[in-house]
Amino acid sequence: MEYRQLGRSGLRIPVLSFGTATFGGGNEFFKAWGSTQVDEARRLLDICLEAGVTLFDTANVYSQGMSEEILGKALAGRRGEVLLSTKATFPMGEDPNGYGSSRQNLVRACEDSLRRLGTDHIDIYHMHGFDAHTPVEETLRTLDDLVQSGKVRYIACSNFSGWHLMKSLSVSERYGWARYVGHQAYYSLANREFEWELLPLGLDQGVGAIVWSPLSAGLLSGKIRRGQPLPESSRLAQGGGQGPKVPDELLFAIIDALDEVAAETGKSVAQVALNWLLQRPTVVNLVIGARNEEQLRQNLAAVGWNLTPEQVAKLDAASDTPPIYPYWHQRNFPMLHPKLV
Repeated sequence: MEYRQLGRSGLRIPVLSFGTATFGGGNEFFKAWGSTQVDEARRLLDICLEAGVTLFDTANVYSQGMSEEILGKALAGRRGEVLLSTKATFPMGEDPNGYGSSRQNLVRACEDSLRRLGTDHIDIYHMHGFDAHTPVEETLRTLDDLVQSGKVRYIACSNFSGWHLMKSLSVSERYGWARYVGHQAYYSLANREFEWELLPLGLDQGVGAIVWSPLSAGLLSGKIRRGQPLPESSRLAQGGGQGPKVPDELLFAIIDALDEVAAETGKSVAQVALNWLLQRPTVVNLVIGARNEEQLRQNLAAVGWNLTPEQVAKLDAASDTPPIYPYWHQRNFPMLHPKLV
């Protein structure tokens, strides 16, 4: 297993982490992702650890805390072998102070996550979304307090706009508080908007990308084919997809290119799609999920080899989409960062 530095920090993490949104199945949305319980979770975690995957990702909102509870029980006695990542900000109930990035909510949310996970610290604590109603200074001071107390080791964000992240980094620098070292973001061959603003920001500011939904909710799993209905067992067919619809013309052009590269490499379509992401600037980690052992082993085989530059270029060309303004105009400027040319 390859390890990479997480942004501008001293923490090294594996290039694959295991996402546990499939644990619990607490409502119809999360049932479409999976309903893994403790015994099966232990087996999946065993497979991950055998492969060198030592980072496990969850969130308080996943099945309203059930994912954290199941992960904590499955890891009982093995906490010292792993890194834990969880998130806060989304509503956990009807309390008007029970969501967002206020001091009131974050202190309570962190304590609740620690209890459910059965641990005394969180290795990477993400703000799951940006709270536009709470002063950034309040959020970052609270997070710095959690770091200083030892309850949190590193802080990261998720689903931020470029200005959300840049403003936060500026405030951290101004006051000498803990800074976001990672950004968990939506990125795949089928969804490349991350490259327009967030990737250059990450390069400039030393923020590592942790990619969620690297197979675009299963679109790039190899199960989706031109002219065929969605498999009934797929997450998309069961209502567990996220994000805007990918135009069919673009999607099937990408799948055609993936098929070609898969044939050249002897790998699966999903493995090629994951490996392409690991060649992108700033990408430190891919959060992979699995509803069963077979899916997990397939995803784990996406590492330990690399696509050729020619194969990467083929996939780049098939998945390229015209950017919106000002990004299309900026591409005409000859002083782009060399990693973005």
